[in-house]
Amino acid sequence: MNIITKNLRLFWQGTVLSYVALFAWFRPVTYAASKILMPLAQIIFFTFLGSYASGGTDVDFYVIGNAIQITAVSGIFGVTMSIGGDRWAGTLPYLFGTPANRMMLFFGRAFMHIIDGAFGVVIALGWGALLFGVDFSHTDFSALGLTIIVTTTSTCGLGLLMGCLSLITANVMFVNNTVYFLLLIFSGANIAIDTLPNWMQAFSKALPLTRGIASARTLIAGGSFADVAPLLVSEIGIGIAYGILGYFLFTWFELHAKRKGTLETV
Repeated sequence: MNIITKNLRLFWQGTVLSYVALFAWFRPVTYAASKILMPLAQIIFFTFLGSYASGGTDVDFYVIGNAIQITAVSGIFGVTMSIGGDRWAGTLPYLFGTPANRMMLFFGRAFMHIIDGAFGVVIALGWGALLFGVDFSHTDFSALGLTIIVTTTSTCGLGLLMGCLSLITANVMFVNNTVYFLLLIFSGANIAIDTLPNWMQAFSKALPLTRGIASARTLIAGGSFADVAPLLVSEIGIGIAYGILGYFLFTWFELHAKRKGTLETV
């Protein structure tokens, strides 16, 4: 029981400290702008672009898709920088030198970003209702809330994997931006999955967000939790797979760095 308590304390302390350290240079006004204005800008841009291309139909398709996709800001960028920040700040040797449970340290880096990402999605959906008249009157809000949490968690799983790559890549922001824009294309946020070529559809199904976006659209259209449950199970499964892969890479990088004596660069 004492070990469990210590690990939970380590998980929580690592979660809070890594999140606070990541945004220590942010002023509250800057943070608020990133959570309020960025979702607004993305939704307006892609909704108007998509509506123009489709002749003014399916506005909800673009609004909901981009509202859910906005969680990738926290899931990809936030989680990656939380892990890679140890390298940039020069604290990686201290992390590798501690006897603390690696799993708690690693997965704890994503927890606050799950909450932060879900908060961003709620704001984005609010913009959709306010500006584009998205109708939530037939929505099962408990199921939608679960969908948002599951999708954000799944996206953070991919972020954990990207975070490991940030330990060995000099230009990780290029990689993050590439992944973010690939999600805009292949997640179904702006292009219907069934209109893509077969190989692109297969690629889409291997990504987080794809099933989460489809679930959100179904629920807002009046679907039930039973309609989206299989999609959510697959979505969380994909996120767990990415997270586990990231954890094994993290432990391998640590072992490799200790053997090579390159703790600062892995």
